[in-house]
Amino acid sequence: MDIEAMVPERYDEQLEVKRQLLQQSFAEFAPPPLEVFASTPEHYRMRAEFRVWHDGDDLYFCVYDQQNKQPVRCDQFLPASRLINEMMLALVTELKPNPTLRHKLFQVDFLSTMSGEILVSLLYHRQLDSNWQTQALAMKQRLSAQFHVDIIGRARKQKIVLERDFVTEQLEVNGQRYLYKQVENSFTQPNAGVACKMLQWAQDCTRNSKGDLLELYCGNGNFSIALAQNFDKVLATELAKPSVESAQYNIAINKIPNLQIIRMSAEEFSQAVTTDRQFRRLAGIDLGSYHCNTIFVDPPRAGLDQRTVEMVQGYDHILYISCNPETLKSNLEQLCQSHRISRFALFDQFPYTDHIETGVLLERIK
Repeated sequence: MDIEAMVPERYDEQLEVKRQLLQQSFAEFAPPPLEVFASTPEHYRMRAEFRVWHDGDDLYFCVYDQQNKQPVRCDQFLPASRLINEMMLALVTELKPNPTLRHKLFQVDFLSTMSGEILVSLLYHRQLDSNWQTQALAMKQRLSAQFHVDIIGRARKQKIVLERDFVTEQLEVNGQRYLYKQVENSFTQPNAGVACKMLQWAQDCTRNSKGDLLELYCGNGNFSIALAQNFDKVLATELAKPSVESAQYNIAINKIPNLQIIRMSAEEFSQAVTTDRQFRRLAGIDLGSYHCNTIFVDPPRAGLDQRTVEMVQGYDHILYISCNPETLKSNLEQLCQSHRISRFALFDQFPYTDHIETGVLLERIK
């Protein structure tokens, strides 16, 4: 991260640069006016990772400054949530005088929520023993007087969970509150405020939909749970087992009756739809009972593979969230042969960086 770029007073002009770049980059597809969803200029990240620096009796957090190519001491971190910043100070106070907890500690990961929960993962270059666990439990009890905190210890091939390895986030979308189990080391949207705006935009794009929804790369059910109200039924796929387990949990706690999650990759599902392969994981699921006019995709940075692009083109409405404008452009070169862009959005998940999150709604050309 470029530390010098993190100036809240210059946030608006940095966002304007992103807006202009995105508009220019996608001009060849003749999109409608760009909808821009800004972040708060500080305390927007719900998760953060820091290296731990040992200097004699001193101990402090560091971040890597990409501009100067060196670690920089970081007692407080402007992008991180206020809860993470508070925990940073409290944790250093606990760790400094404790030889057991600080010995060969090299990294600390924080996962916080807008609902006030925080998970702290301590990473070590040594195996953790019962003495570490005793000291960590005592520290958790002291911190719990101020924080709703859980602590995890990690070392090579070792993970010690003192109580829970997840937090429960609460996101409000168009006046409705959704609960999401977020597990340590699993993907979650880091900017919760912008995540709410993404969910609102997706709901708005699909508000008058008919039939069912198919979602690929559903993660912990973040979008599919919020979108289920706009469809008769939703069928969603995800490959990562922890994310699938979280999605099932989230379906239950949000009481979503019309959402089915299956553990498959997008490529595997493409093969199942075309009957090229049969999968035992689809036993009991009648794909023919779904009448999906809309497909939602939120792929990794590599974008959609060729086979999935061809499958996606079979749907009248395509809602595509992308974390990589270049692979989105590559996919649109084919998708825009059969569809046109009717909604075009920029979501600033990562202020002060070059990263751009993009949303497009595509409608079949009649």
